[in-house]
Amino acid sequence: MQTRKKYIFLTFLASWLLLFFFGGDQLRRFGFFSKRKAEARRNWPRWTDRSLLKSFADPEELQSDGDPSLPSPRAQRVARLSVYKNSRCRMETCFDFSRCEKHGFKVFAYPRERDQPLSESYGKILASIERSRYYTPNPEEACLFILSIDTLDRDHLSGQYVRNVDEKIRSFPLWNGGRNHLIFNLYSGTWPNYTEDLGFDIGQAILAKASFYTKSFRPGFDISIPLFSKDHPQRGGERGWLYQDSIPPKKKYLLVFKGKRYLTGIGSGTRNALHHIHNGKDIVSLTTCKHGKDWEKHKDVRCDKDNVDYEKFDYQELLHNSTFCIVPRGRRLGSFRFLEALQAACIPVLLSDGWELPFAEAIDWGKAAVVGNERLLLQIPSAVRCIHPERVLAFQQQTQFLWDAYFSSVDKIVHTTLEIIKDRLLPHRSRSRFLWNTLPGGLLALPDFSTHLGDFPFYYLQHGSGPSKKFTAFIRAVSLACSLSQPILRLIQAVSESQYCAQILVLWSCEKPPPPSRKWPQTAVPLTIIQGRRKLSDRFFPYMAIQTDAVLSLDEHTSLSTSEVDFAFVVWRSFPERIVGFPTRSHFWDAEQRRWGYTSKWTNELSIVLTAAAFYHRYYHSLFTEYLPAGLRELVDGLAACEDILMNVLVAAVTKLPPIKVTQRKQHKETVPQQVGCREGDAGPPPPPAGERSPSPLCSPPAKVKGTAGAASSRRFTQRQDCLNQLADWFGYMPLVSSQLRLDPVLFKDQVSVLRKKYPRLEKP
Repeated sequence: MQTRKKYIFLTFLASWLLLFFFGGDQLRRFGFFSKRKAEARRNWPRWTDRSLLKSFADPEELQSDGDPSLPSPRAQRVARLSVYKNSRCRMETCFDFSRCEKHGFKVFAYPRERDQPLSESYGKILASIERSRYYTPNPEEACLFILSIDTLDRDHLSGQYVRNVDEKIRSFPLWNGGRNHLIFNLYSGTWPNYTEDLGFDIGQAILAKASFYTKSFRPGFDISIPLFSKDHPQRGGERGWLYQDSIPPKKKYLLVFKGKRYLTGIGSGTRNALHHIHNGKDIVSLTTCKHGKDWEKHKDVRCDKDNVDYEKFDYQELLHNSTFCIVPRGRRLGSFRFLEALQAACIPVLLSDGWELPFAEAIDWGKAAVVGNERLLLQIPSAVRCIHPERVLAFQQQTQFLWDAYFSSVDKIVHTTLEIIKDRLLPHRSRSRFLWNTLPGGLLALPDFSTHLGDFPFYYLQHGSGPSKKFTAFIRAVSLACSLSQPILRLIQAVSESQYCAQILVLWSCEKPPPPSRKWPQTAVPLTIIQGRRKLSDRFFPYMAIQTDAVLSLDEHTSLSTSEVDFAFVVWRSFPERIVGFPTRSHFWDAEQRRWGYTSKWTNELSIVLTAAAFYHRYYHSLFTEYLPAGLRELVDGLAACEDILMNVLVAAVTKLPPIKVTQRKQHKETVPQQVGCREGDAGPPPPPAGERSPSPLCSPPAKVKGTAGAASSRRFTQRQDCLNQLADWFGYMPLVSSQLRLDPVLFKDQVSVLRKKYPRLEKP
């Protein structure tokens, strides 16, 4: 028994010794595990460790997260709040909607003072306001007010900086703390921090600003606009480098950048790192230190080599031959190269953290630009390489659409700003993002006409529908006799027999009242008489009586058969966004007189279809009356035979497409001089100025017309030519597009049986 106890004791003692020697260290570690884990977390290598990052930057520079002169986040927040004291402003709280109820959305610009300095860019903005269809010279009618004080450049080191703005605006009786005011700004802050300080209290005014910081931006109230130069065109503008619906050739470079490199100060971090992605093959990133007064004082070891490489490449050539263009921030968030890349169809790769992109409230930039992160610069090359070629093409085409629709001129930038504000007033009748981001764009898709896509002539394909299967005949009667003549009676009879005719409207523009209903012919379709105001622009007024999509515009002396009307309508249903008709004219550039010419000579080219016999969509009545400013409509009323030219110019400006001519039984010819300003035997003028396309010039001697009628016809022709040039001046370019297309029915004039032809009467004399 004693021996048994002794063995048990020895076994227990041995087990204890073994546990102590072989497991004691694990027990000690277990006791301090949580402590060691916490120490491990605290002792994680710091990102400023010299052994890790000594070859990239000094620890002091990294510790300050950029340039040491930059203010702290708290200092930035304090500076921002000092500028935007009404940072919680929204349309519901800081905008008086009642001012817009009586007269609608009207804009008033303060009168300019003689001694008040005005920059070229701000002068263009004020001119765009005055050219807008919303402008009113009466402040009592205004819903929105624009200051005459130049607030674009608020860098107090600039020569265009206007002082004492606070005192000046407070003296305005309409200021009202900034309520219902719109302030434009391109440059804010100054060296070295370039804060968003404007130097005056904007109060409750809406701020339309370039380089807008997202933390300062008041969503649904402020508007971010692009930064544009003083040379940006007032109207029209240069077109993009990629034609609509065309496929660009394969570009030489994938990704490019050429610009300044800031050695110190804000914005230097990103641009100093761009050389890391340069490979000299398909990625070219060139920077130069050679700018500013004291660049040599701050130059580093890379400057001399960078300056030499910088001169080897042309900037415009790089834009033309690259698929993607890097758009880094400069001293401020925005830069001129953003618009330059858009125009060049070079997809912008944005490296500007915190930038509220221009018109982002309306524009979907995800379809036209690549938004990168400044801290992930080295990932940009691999990211753009992964984009599928089909998506690259879609990006390029979208850049061209956005450039042409919203950014190619100061007019478009200002008018886009106004339209966004107007949409906020009536959200239930505002444009959808689809309208803003699809041809022809938000400026040309009026929500006052409709908010339903199927009501516009541009979206039938996307909507999966088509125009209505009937048309409204709209006949304009201006006979001096003010009576029912035989031509108009025959015209009504021929049109009413069309299987597609829904109704006939007669616009009576004579001095005497229209004849009683019993004297009008009996037709199978409703016949309605509308009393006009004896203005040429009345024929394109959006009358409520027009219920069909298609409108057949006719003059009282037009001669058409039922077959001609039926065939033209069938053609129009395939091209509902265009003008489809019979009598055509064309334009050309007269190099000797440096102006546009108008010709009625029968040729293979056309750019105008006269609305004396033409189909078009009823939406163009609304666009003609509501989109065009009153000055253009007054021009039409003052010049004879100008309204059809304006309608053609308007439709061409919207669609970028020519009209369509259809076959006709009889030729329509004007007994007027063929053109003005050409000499007999001239071979024709050279091409028009850069950026304009013109049909082939057609110089022939004027037709000899005798008597008073000939003088009247010659005067009418000259007025048409004057009208064409005034319209080109207003638009800033010539919108008309030439074509050599004429559509005929199948088997037209073929030597086959008449029974096999759908429109046999078209071939009868």
